[in-house]
Amino acid sequence: MSQFEHLPSLKAREEPRWRHTVIDGLLAIVSVALVTGVISVFHLYPRIPTIAFAYLLVVLALASLRGRFVAILASLVAFFSYDFFLVSPLYTFVVAKFEDLLALFVFLATAIITSQFASALRRHAEEASRRERETRVLYQLMRTVNGEEELEAQLSTIARAVVDVFSPWGVRDCSLLLPDGAGTLTLQASTAAADQVQLSPDEEATAGWVMKQGQTVELYEVTRAPHVSAAYAPHVGVRSAVGGQRMRRHMRMIPLKVGKDVVGVMRLLMEDYPGLLVTENSLGVERERPDPQTAFFWTFLDQASSVIERVRLRQEHVQMQVLQQTDALRAALLSSVSHDLRTPLSSIKATTSSLLQEDVQWDENTQRSSLQAIEREVDRLNRLVGNLLDLSRIEGNALKPEKEWYPLDELIYDVLGRMQPLLHDRLVQTSLPEDLPPIEVDYLQIDQVLTNLIENAVRYTPAASPIEISARVEGELVSVSVADRGPGIPPAKSERIFDKFYRVLDMQHNGTHPRGSGLGLAVCRGLIEAHGGRIWVKNQASGGAVFSFTLPMGKSERIMYE
Repeated sequence: MSQFEHLPSLKAREEPRWRHTVIDGLLAIVSVALVTGVISVFHLYPRIPTIAFAYLLVVLALASLRGRFVAILASLVAFFSYDFFLVSPLYTFVVAKFEDLLALFVFLATAIITSQFASALRRHAEEASRRERETRVLYQLMRTVNGEEELEAQLSTIARAVVDVFSPWGVRDCSLLLPDGAGTLTLQASTAAADQVQLSPDEEATAGWVMKQGQTVELYEVTRAPHVSAAYAPHVGVRSAVGGQRMRRHMRMIPLKVGKDVVGVMRLLMEDYPGLLVTENSLGVERERPDPQTAFFWTFLDQASSVIERVRLRQEHVQMQVLQQTDALRAALLSSVSHDLRTPLSSIKATTSSLLQEDVQWDENTQRSSLQAIEREVDRLNRLVGNLLDLSRIEGNALKPEKEWYPLDELIYDVLGRMQPLLHDRLVQTSLPEDLPPIEVDYLQIDQVLTNLIENAVRYTPAASPIEISARVEGELVSVSVADRGPGIPPAKSERIFDKFYRVLDMQHNGTHPRGSGLGLAVCRGLIEAHGGRIWVKNQASGGAVFSFTLPMGKSERIMYE
């Protein structure tokens, strides 16, 4: 919040009106008396007939520095002093010559008109200076607020700015309360320390009332407020009705509005005279006040309200995008999973129905082949359900690898042996160093990764093309690659293929195996990242794609290997 330490502070409220009036009167009398004394002592009149213009200089000076009242008062004092001390007969208010009387009234009219113009110029200059100062403050406020990304930081900036700029008016602390998802007002930002800001039950009830009614409320003697009930009405006031008693401290709750909607509540802790920012009405305070400083204060509130509204709209936009993405994912899930479930179930149903036909005699080889087909489809269903469960755990951050030491080459051979029914006569070439060290992995999860990669290679490559599996040690990592001789992956889609439900539509399909669900590679990325590794794909110069992933070696095994 240091940005606001150098903000130009607005001018504090001037001295009380009676003191201001007394000072103006003394200035008018003393200044005119000095001019009159100089003229009398040096006998400048009537030797210099136009010496009366010296009074105009005093009038102009007072009008420019103090305002219209003191200038008019000085004009009147100069009129009577000029007549009493300078115009014959001296020391009387009688004027012997008509010319002198006319000159006196011309002087008075000139002085009053001059004071009017001078005071008007002074007001315009002060107004321009005030607007320039307010514009500079608001510009720096909005620049700082827009530089923050989080709502809490933006609100804290506004709260600090309110205290910095309006502290001459008694503002000592500013807090901002916003409704949460359940509609309950909660403290979002404050200039005081978090452990020092605790709303009392009366303040919470009053803030809720302000939020609902959209009216400003002031609290004093909060400890004497009645017990909060269902029919609670806030104990409010601005000052005592007896004797004009002034309160030392009080709390002000102000609604933050956007149009007719209340988006939050500003809580101000104030000292000294309480009626500077708003009028002395306890409820129903109008925003359109004639006081220019009040208008500036409401501008601050409008900025806070607009920030809250922008963030709320941005959150709603994000929620809408999330809902749209969720609907798209739900549609993709239903489309993909329903197709992938229906195909093996239909195959299992057809094969089982054929085997159950009593009028057909199946030989032993045919029965075995049919049962193997059923087993393959069941394995496929099992992989699909496993991918869905793994993806659910990955997105819910519930995936915890249960690592154990296991030889990587044995794990690869285990997967190839289990997938022989899927591979058929497909040539699988392995390049595994004899000294490949054991690594600390979750056997089932890495088994799932290799299964998905090999299944993709079988599904999207020609039936006669080979599959190459290799592994090597790279520093503190073990790298495993599954390469095929298929059409490869378009470079622009090399990252997106690891997104769930994403499939490269223009990838050549071998026609032997059905297309995948778009879950396998997403699960692979989640499982590998859970192990502290990474996975990627690149195309070979000779054709085909290479899917590679890395796994960290355990510390003890890395030392043994080195």
